[in-house]
Amino acid sequence: MTKVITYGTYDLLHEGHLRLLERAKAMGDYLIVGVTSDNFDKSRGKINVKQSLSERLEAVKNTGLADEIIVEEYEGQKIDDIQKYGVSIFTVGSDWQGHFDYLKEYCAVIYLPRTNGISSSEIRAENRKLNLGLVGGFEENILNKYYQESAFVNGIVVSALFNSSRSADASIKDYDDFLEDCDCVYILSHPQSHYKEIKHALEKGKHVLCESPIALNKKECAELYALAKKNGLVLMEAIKTAYSNAYNRLILLVKSGKIGNVVSIDSTCTSMQGSKNKNSEKAWNSICAWGPTAMLPIFQLLNSPYEEQIHSLFENEELKYDSFTKIDFSFPAATASIKVGRGVKSEGELVISGTKGYVYVPAPWWKTDYFELRFEDPNENRRYFYPLEGEGIRHQLLAFSKSILEGWNASDIKSEISMKISSVMEDFYEERNMKKLAGAS
Repeated sequence: MTKVITYGTYDLLHEGHLRLLERAKAMGDYLIVGVTSDNFDKSRGKINVKQSLSERLEAVKNTGLADEIIVEEYEGQKIDDIQKYGVSIFTVGSDWQGHFDYLKEYCAVIYLPRTNGISSSEIRAENRKLNLGLVGGFEENILNKYYQESAFVNGIVVSALFNSSRSADASIKDYDDFLEDCDCVYILSHPQSHYKEIKHALEKGKHVLCESPIALNKKECAELYALAKKNGLVLMEAIKTAYSNAYNRLILLVKSGKIGNVVSIDSTCTSMQGSKNKNSEKAWNSICAWGPTAMLPIFQLLNSPYEEQIHSLFENEELKYDSFTKIDFSFPAATASIKVGRGVKSEGELVISGTKGYVYVPAPWWKTDYFELRFEDPNENRRYFYPLEGEGIRHQLLAFSKSILEGWNASDIKSEISMKISSVMEDFYEERNMKKLAGAS
C-alpha cells in the first residue's frame, strides 16, 4: 500500500485546497491529511486564521478525500508522522518548493502546483479589508513598527499618515482630511492630545486604537468609551505587551491559582534613552511612556479598591517631565509597586508573589518569550517558553480588526483597566498622593 501524507491549515477551504487534495489522493492508495493546530499556526506567525481547528477538521472530512485526518501540533512532527504511519510520499503545494527537501531522507517529496488566483490569505484579505490611518508625532520608531507589523495581518492596509506634531492652526482641517481616507486609526500622538483626537475620530465614525494612556483623567476616559458605544464603534487601548504569547500565558496561570493568592506585584520598566524633546510640550515623560505597561499586570490581577503613593523625580517640573517615578499601591490583601524611568536604568523584571510560589519574568519583561514559576521545592519549578512575534503588535492589530469586523470585543485590555490607568494619570498630573523625591527640581 502506498501511503501519501500532506499538511495544511485549510482555513476557509476552497477550490485550490480541493484540487491539491484530489491530486494527493491520486498518488497512492491511502491519503493522510494533517491539519495544523491553532497553537502551531501561531508559533509559525500565522495569526489571522479565521476558522477554529474543529471547523477546519470538519471541512477536510467533508471533502471525502482523506482516509485519515491527524492534527499537526509541533515542529518536527512531519518526520514522526512519516515514520509512524509508514508514509511513502509527502506532498505539498509548490509555494513551499524546496522547504521540505529534508524529508527526502524518509520518503519521496513532491511539490504540486497551486491553483492560480486562489488562496485563503486572499479570501481573508478580501473579506476583512480595513484602511488604517497612523497618527503620530515624535515617536516615529513605534509608528514604523506598526506599519511593518500590519503586513502580517490580512485585510489591514495602512492608507494614510497624520503628523500630529504640526502647528494647531491647520490641524483640525488636516485631521478631517486624513480621516476621510481611513476606516480606523492608530493614535500615537502626545497623551495630552489623545482625548481630543480620539473624540474627533469617533464623532467622524472611525474606530480607534490608541496608545495608552487613552486619556489623562478618568472622566474623559469614561466619556470616550461611552461615545464609542453610542456610535457602535471600537475603542481599544494599545499596550502591545498585553498581546504577547508569554505574557498572556503567565496571566492565565496566575489567575488559575498556580501560585496561590497574589500578595505582591513588583513591575519595573526603564530605558536609558529618554525623550529627545524633554523640554517640549510634545515629549513623552516616564509615567506616560512606561506607566501603563508597568501597571498592566497589577490591574489585571488585583481588582479590589486601592490607595496609592506617587514618588517622582522631575527634569522639567513645569512640563511634568519625570525622569523617574515610583508608585506604591496598597490593596486590602496585597501590595504592588511600579518603577518607571526614561534616561534611568534599573533591572526591568516582573515578580508576582503568591501564597504558594511566585512568577519571575526576567528583563525586559514587557518583551519576554520566557518566564518561570518558582516554588519552595525547586523540583516543582517550571519554565515556560513562547514565541514573541512582533512584540505583540500584530496580535493587537488582529484583535482590533476582529473587534471591528466580527462585532465582539477581542481586546485583552478591558475598559475598566483603561479607567484605572487614566485615574492614576490624573493623580500624577494633579499632584494628588504625590511626593517629590529628594533632589527633584
